[in-house]
Amino acid sequence: MMGRTVVIVGGGYGGSALARALDGEADVVLVEPRDAFVNSAGSLRALTRPDWAPRMFFPYEQWLRRGTVVRERAVSADPGGVTLSSGRRIEADYLVLATGSSYAYPAKPAADSTEEVLDDLLRTHKELAGSDRVLILGAGPVGLELAGEIKEVWPRKHVTIADPAERLLPAFPAEMRDELRRQLDELGIDLRLGAGLSAPPATAPGRAETFTVTTTAGDAISADIWFRAHGVRINSDYLAGGELTARTPRGQVPVTGTLNVRGYEHVYAIGDITDVAEAKMAGYAMQHAEVVARNILAQLRGERPEATYRPLPHPMILLPLGPRGGVGQLPGPDGPVVVPVETVSAYKGADLFTGRFVEQFGAAA
Repeated sequence: MMGRTVVIVGGGYGGSALARALDGEADVVLVEPRDAFVNSAGSLRALTRPDWAPRMFFPYEQWLRRGTVVRERAVSADPGGVTLSSGRRIEADYLVLATGSSYAYPAKPAADSTEEVLDDLLRTHKELAGSDRVLILGAGPVGLELAGEIKEVWPRKHVTIADPAERLLPAFPAEMRDELRRQLDELGIDLRLGAGLSAPPATAPGRAETFTVTTTAGDAISADIWFRAHGVRINSDYLAGGELTARTPRGQVPVTGTLNVRGYEHVYAIGDITDVAEAKMAGYAMQHAEVVARNILAQLRGERPEATYRPLPHPMILLPLGPRGGVGQLPGPDGPVVVPVETVSAYKGADLFTGRFVEQFGAAA
């Protein structure tokens, strides 16, 4: 009979939700270099409003009753467990890969400690506050949200979003995209599509220093500060040795319908690291965690794990433009439904899921 030690590598949205779900039923070991769960959905608002920033953090020791948090990085994984950067070995009866992805700062903080993240955000806030013209490279959800947050605090700043793509959010219906363009125009955001740069800015991102760049069409854009809003990187380097599984060309892990890593009944993967064909979003990672929690609990009872994950056939999104604006598409009884701005604000824009995580990661009893 197998033991009850569940090693979860990564304490982001999926890993933290799974640790919380299993905490009272298994011996959970959460391997995570950060000192707190970070609701990175709030990072862009934290950049523009430093007083809001502390709401992003939920220290692990406050909400794990029995589980252990090991503040290190995994450097390798195999069917029996993980090896950490210190050389320490942790054996696992069940192993869950939940290391997610990295993204350009400030959308995802770079530092591991809460204090350092807050210092970084405050420093960048000061640079942004003193800049009249802002250039955002990338017209995906992150770039658009950042523009909305900036305009909410500094409506007079000139904000330009540049992207080489010809269409805005092409996977979504024209009704939603037209409404998004209307709101961007209303905010006075200068959207440049089909505008790749002939060379990147010579200055560092997030640092105030006036510069001019030229698009491939020959147009000049001048700004005082810029931010990168593109480039997701899967955090799976610790699997490079192949002792556990082969990764896809994107660095993801092949999984089954039960979210088992292919070839193993006791190893799972959740969140961005999986090869599930869907957008990589926090909400999906937390749904993955629910499936894996059910399967591991079944295995702990000596039962066959039967919970499966089925991605939605249509893309979903809640894209706020500050606390009061934005667009979205959610599941409906007859398929996806474009939702009004009031729904986007109520579900996400107003508090960026803070209330949800206060409830989920409240202090342990």
